[in-house]
Formats: sequence, structure tokens, C-alpha cells
Amino acid sequence: MTAARRRFTQEFKDKLCREVINTSKPIKDVATAYGVGAESLRNWLNRYREANGATEADLTVSERARLKELEREVQELRAETAFLKKASAYFAREQR
Repeated sequence: MTAARRRFTQEFKDKLCREVINTSKPIKDVATAYGVGAESLRNWLNRYREANGATEADLTVSERARLKELEREVQELRAETAFLKKASAYFAREQR
């Protein structure tokens, strides 16, 4: 038995393509999250870029690596900031 072929609306395809482009998430991660095949999403993304033009300059491998590094650093700094806010609130209460 073969599974019935699923059809997706163009709006759904465009939404996934924009998510890949805007968030720089890997195609595989977005495809898995929405339950579609990675190759299907890759094909949709190629067609989307052809139809809408390059909305962003393609990043080089080194630029992508640097972007990932900066995103990780931002996440760490936000966690440190949250911790320091909690600590300062704790010590402010303790001194009263």
C-alpha cells in the first residue's frame, strides 16, 4: 500500500520558506518541525527565491559560522542578564 500524496497550499510553502530565510534555521529543522520532507522544502525554497528574487544576499560559510557564534553569544548574555537581575533583586530584599 502506498500513502496518499499530501498537497500543501502555496501560502504554507511560502511561510516555511520565509521562516528558513528570516531565521537562518537549517532546512532540515524547519521541515521536521512542520512534518514535511527536507528535499521538498529545499525545492520550494529554490522556487521561492527564483520567484521573489534574492531577498537576502547569500551568506558565505564563514559568515554563517560567525552569525551562529554571535547568536550563541547573545543567548549567553541574555541568560547572564536574567541571572544578575534575579540576584540583585534577592540582595535588595535581603538588605531591607
